[in-house]
Amino acid sequence: MTEPDSDDERDTRIRTKIIVDAYTPDEQAISWCYYLEDKLSVPFEAECIERRVISPLQEGEHVTVVGMISEVVQEMFVEIEWNGRQFGVPLAQLQPVDPDSKTKEAINDWHYWEGDGTRIR
Repeated sequence: MTEPDSDDERDTRIRTKIIVDAYTPDEQAISWCYYLEDKLSVPFEAECIERRVISPLQEGEHVTVVGMISEVVQEMFVEIEWNGRQFGVPLAQLQPVDPDSKTKEAINDWHYWEGDGTRIR
């Protein structure tokens, strides 16, 4: 994966709005979960942008994101509907299709934080 470009505005928002009082990795994960729950407008359509061993999705497949997973871990998971089932997949694996501005910004923030260089255009 490529190193993302620096984004001072995004860095400031993440440090002063999302993880401002989060000092440990667990506290940061909880802060991210609250931020994403507040910003994501579910349901929304998304496309898988990378294959992950922990997920059955293949690159290019489309899913419907219906919410966040309530278990807080270091990686953010969203609940999706796919092939008649609902289950969690990593948010980093998905890029929304035609998102509203809040959803787009929140997912871009997460992708940026994770350092994968992905940007939604």
